[in-house]
Amino acid sequence: MQRLFTSFANGWPGKGLLTQRTLVAAILVYGLLTNFEKTTHFPAVFAIIVAAAAALLLLVGLWTPIAGGALALVELCIAVAQISDPLLSVILATLGGTLAMIGPGAWSIDALLFGRKHIDISNR
Repeated sequence: MQRLFTSFANGWPGKGLLTQRTLVAAILVYGLLTNFEKTTHFPAVFAIIVAAAAALLLLVGLWTPIAGGALALVELCIAVAQISDPLLSVILATLGGTLAMIGPGAWSIDALLFGRKHIDISNR
């Protein structure tokens, strides 16, 4: 992951990315709860479940490039298949793509796992 991002945004940009990740996850969970009962076809149910898994990963900021890319792909498929509102799916696909490109920010599990580590050599 370190190779994907030169740094993890901190301060106001980091808070903005946290807000964006939280908003995308909330919208996806809401869509899951409202559309899951209406859908009976396996491909549509599978797409909704993949989007929900991506929402959980984005919420905590784990594997953000993979989850954002998967979200963008799945939401574009949902928009083309017209499983739910196509406009909302295009917006979510765009937000997922931007999160995949920008990264999760400093307030994420990705930053804890893959961020730069400070080595203290004063204890030697």
